[in-house]
Amino acid sequence: MGQRYQDLHAASIRYPGDFWKAVWEFCEIEGEMGESACELGKDILDCKWFPEAKINFSETLLKPHRLNDPEFARSVAIVATNERGERTQLSRKELYDQVCQVANFLKSRGVGPGDRVVAVIPNIAEAVIGLLATAAIGGVWSSCSPEFGDDAICDRFVQIGPKVMLTATECQYSGKALYPAFKAARILSRLPTITTLLVVGELCPLPEEVPDATACLQFTWASLCSHPFRPLDFELFSFDHPLCIVYSSGTTGIPKCIVHGVGGTVLQHRKEHSLHCNLKPGDAIFYYTTTGWMMWNWLVSGLGADASILLFDGSPFAMGPETLWQIAAAEGVTHFGASPRYFMTLEREGYEPSSSVVLSRLRYVLSTGSPLLAETFDWIYRAIGPDICLSSISGGTDILSCFVLGNPTLPVVRGKIQCKGLGMDVRIFNDEGASIVGAPGELVCAAPFPSMPVFFWNDSDGEKYRAAYFERCPGVWCHGDWAQEDADGGFTIFGRSDATLNPSGVRIGTAEIYQQVESFPEIAECLATVLRSDGDEQIVLFVRMREGSVLTRELRSAIRLRLKERCSPRHVPRYLVAAQDLPRTISGKLSEIAVRSAINGSNLGNSGALANPESLEFFRAWKASAD
Repeated sequence: MGQRYQDLHAASIRYPGDFWKAVWEFCEIEGEMGESACELGKDILDCKWFPEAKINFSETLLKPHRLNDPEFARSVAIVATNERGERTQLSRKELYDQVCQVANFLKSRGVGPGDRVVAVIPNIAEAVIGLLATAAIGGVWSSCSPEFGDDAICDRFVQIGPKVMLTATECQYSGKALYPAFKAARILSRLPTITTLLVVGELCPLPEEVPDATACLQFTWASLCSHPFRPLDFELFSFDHPLCIVYSSGTTGIPKCIVHGVGGTVLQHRKEHSLHCNLKPGDAIFYYTTTGWMMWNWLVSGLGADASILLFDGSPFAMGPETLWQIAAAEGVTHFGASPRYFMTLEREGYEPSSSVVLSRLRYVLSTGSPLLAETFDWIYRAIGPDICLSSISGGTDILSCFVLGNPTLPVVRGKIQCKGLGMDVRIFNDEGASIVGAPGELVCAAPFPSMPVFFWNDSDGEKYRAAYFERCPGVWCHGDWAQEDADGGFTIFGRSDATLNPSGVRIGTAEIYQQVESFPEIAECLATVLRSDGDEQIVLFVRMREGSVLTRELRSAIRLRLKERCSPRHVPRYLVAAQDLPRTISGKLSEIAVRSAINGSNLGNSGALANPESLEFFRAWKASAD
């Protein structure tokens, strides 16, 4: 880590109150900061951030006091596109006006501070407006993307008792039409607290099984936005007032409802955007995401940096590998974000963005969702541009932000995340709970930070909250990642610590295996887990082949040899098996835990959290044949 940054980071940990006050002031956050920034307690859970502060999330992003400036009012706030080539653009003034209209409508439907507004909606401008309108009046937002199944949506929303649901009549993915409004209407009978269905598009008939159709009234977005405009008074709320609810993956049980607060979200996102990503007024930030992933919330907060945000709904390959890059070039994107798998797919397709489009404004490429491999670093600098700052970032739903991420002042090292986030006391612990450098261990945060969840919904005594983060390593936040910090301050994430492999007592991160195996052009993706046998663990590697490829004896030998030579003999799988499909969560991540449970005969807990639970039958059958 560069010495100047290392000194700054150390100061941000040593003087947390001063640091986070400085972030508030530097980012010119709206609201009342108060005198005290941080009241530390006896442990990490007792910290109270900005106890006197008053803030409104939407006001900090919309900045209505600046709309008298014609240049600011006309500046682009949102560009929303989709795979059909449709495009919507909203200026700052247009965004503000629509947020006021929707917020006043929500108030007329009985939504007040603390009430929940949920959405089953694609990544469109109305989704952002819905979030900002809800937050403007102190409501609590929660969203799922249209590909979520009925049970997955209900498992989440039924726990939080929403009043209003926002949806859209129709959207499209990879040429296939989806109808989220019909899905929303279909599940109303399972969500009896909802009194209002707000539809972007045409109304849809309520199903007969809804007990009292008049109890849930439908409104179209167009009808409420046609009402006479009334400006909104932005009420200020406490720093830890609930802003949104996001969810754990739910593969081991009903998804946990993680509540994030207004102040912590604003401070963290503004710090990450303006300092770690150098996002400036007039920039345009894009992240390929859905409304069901926390990166959507992170993207929306880019408005607070006076940047425009670019939304895309649909398949990133709908018009070929160039789909997103043509849009990025046309819209002058400065910050482009996607998952490592997206970049790997482009590489395999032989597509190089710099050879087909002019990305004259692009300065940053961001990647998160899984570890970014060293070889993909090489491809990005070769295929996208040699002068960009490639920022691999890692954090998650649990903190709605990052623990380790990029830095415009530090060199980029292939295969590594550049640094710890400012104000985040990130460390790597060994099995004895001691901080280590240069070896893998548990990623922890040893001091409180503002974007810790304010609570879990339906967890009055905090037992679920404490169990989730503080039981494994008492006294510190244990994030559940298996990672390594090097002497230069860079980080490597090897995968989830609960999915690491432990053959003969040697702990191995799955990302090390994936890095080597997925470099074979015949392999589309792979998943490594363990089969427990006679008190030990044997590595099992399941691979999904690319269309037209076969897992031959020669390919098996080549894979095993590469793992032996480039990793170690312990990385070589005992079993190497071709599978037609691999289970993944609704958010699109492969579920190592689901496969481990299936082949070891244990109960997964909630297969409904998987997008393709039927895929588990293959693994159960394989286990039976392997016995």
